[in-house]
Amino acid sequence: MHGASGDIACDEYHKYKDDVQLMEDTGLEAYRFSISWSRLIPNGRGAVNPKGLQYYNKLINELISHGIQPHVTLHHTDLPQALEDEYGGWVSRKIVKDFTAYADVCFRKFGDRISYWTTMNEANVFVLEGYDTGFLPPQRCSPPYGGNCSTGNSSTEPYMAAHHILLAHASAARLYKKRYQDKQHGVIGLNVFCYWFIPLTNSTEDKIATQRAKDFYLGWFVDPLVFGDYPQTMKKIVGSRLPSFTYAESSQVKGSFDFIGVNHYITMYVNDNPSGLNMEDRDVLADMAVQFTRIRNDTSIFEYPIAPWGLQGILEYIKQFYGNPPVYIHENGQRTRRNSTLEDWPRVKYLHGYIGSLLDALRYVCRPYINLTHDDVRVLS
Repeated sequence: MHGASGDIACDEYHKYKDDVQLMEDTGLEAYRFSISWSRLIPNGRGAVNPKGLQYYNKLINELISHGIQPHVTLHHTDLPQALEDEYGGWVSRKIVKDFTAYADVCFRKFGDRISYWTTMNEANVFVLEGYDTGFLPPQRCSPPYGGNCSTGNSSTEPYMAAHHILLAHASAARLYKKRYQDKQHGVIGLNVFCYWFIPLTNSTEDKIATQRAKDFYLGWFVDPLVFGDYPQTMKKIVGSRLPSFTYAESSQVKGSFDFIGVNHYITMYVNDNPSGLNMEDRDVLADMAVQFTRIRNDTSIFEYPIAPWGLQGILEYIKQFYGNPPVYIHENGQRTRRNSTLEDWPRVKYLHGYIGSLLDALRYVCRPYINLTHDDVRVLS
């Protein structure tokens, strides 16, 4: 608007020292940030950009000098354009080799000071929005599912990209564990976006649909990491469009993580919607065969509803279904409008609720939230 652009936005590149000082003043003990593959290795492979290398070294050193622990994510939506142009990026198996080589550079150059590595941010949202709806880069999609994309196939490419992400993650994790972990004493994991899902009604159909939504959103990535294969629900519905792991690939993916990263903001009602399964060419959302409705409470339409039990539900589910692996909550918080006052009580109320719910989960307080219905939630909220 009015000729403005995002060329200079937060500008941490130049103001990282001021930012880190603000972190220390706030009392932060850790800082999660993403390394840009494009900034570090502009062509995707080959020569490292010395200015990019210098920037990340300075940022990491500044954080450590202020007693702040860096948590690093290797891929956060952006991919070097050269690899997208050459072979389509994540829809090609070639990405596995290039991503592993990029990760190797990061482990080698920064690993002496980094103890927490995340290979991919919101892997599930990245493939859904980047290869199904086309709302995120690389904006690949196809009608009638996606937006205004110039290329892509919403019916197959999300599953292909997800498969290659899992193989690339496993390859990078195997490299880290083999070559660096004993010396650097760090851990490596993968991040997923997690809604908490509850059935809209107490019907059997909505309860089954809720589990199906969990399988497609969370199980799509976590099942292979824990069990070595995709959920049976997905295999049955998606069929041949869902890539298969070879025995060797399954063995490499299974157990290729030290933790699961979780991003969570809101809880959704789920009700069964099998009409999508009747379509000849389906995308992921049609395969899921559900309808989502965001829960509401006393917050404004703009603000996220405050439902802390949703976070507890996710943590209990991961504990019970996946064998209680280590979990890092990478993202959680309230959104506010521009020009909000410093008396940000909606954010205070939101964080107070979710931190309290997390404390309850750590204390093993079990509440019957996993199978709540619409009526139950209305009372509790």
